[in-house]
Amino acid sequence: MTTLELVQGDITRQRVDAIVNAANSSLLGGGGVDGAIHRRGGPAILEECRRLRASCLGKGLATGKAVATTAGDLDARWVIHTVGPVFSATEDHSGLLASCYRESLRIADELGARTVAFPAISTGVYRYPIEDAARIAVDAVRAAKTDVEEVRFVLFDERAYEAFAARLR
Repeated sequence: MTTLELVQGDITRQRVDAIVNAANSSLLGGGGVDGAIHRRGGPAILEECRRLRASCLGKGLATGKAVATTAGDLDARWVIHTVGPVFSATEDHSGLLASCYRESLRIADELGARTVAFPAISTGVYRYPIEDAARIAVDAVRAAKTDVEEVRFVLFDERAYEAFAARLR
């Protein structure tokens, strides 16, 4: 049984086996959570991402998929990078968003990670409404068959924290 926990704060300060990065498909850093993880984790993460791009991910990481790298200077063993969908009012991308959580947990299982910290994927510059994103995230994690013992949703602000807390109730 996986325990679900909520924390309001900075995901880069979490002490867990794996931190999930809401990455862009290039894996080469960006803004928001992605930029913060790359900055705090140091150059080792970017170097490994570049190696992945040069070998098996020449076209980048597809939306809904996940891949792991070192965590560099973070208090974690790994960073699991996943690419969330950009919100669309005319197309349903909930399946892709749920896939980010499932695929990240699948990678965590392959690595042997038992504690995983997730951000609210796609809710920043990708504009996914926080209430919908919280529902999709919590439901996907609850339904996942995983050996991960603790999933920690690390929410940056009060609004996100409240949306996830409401879904967990």
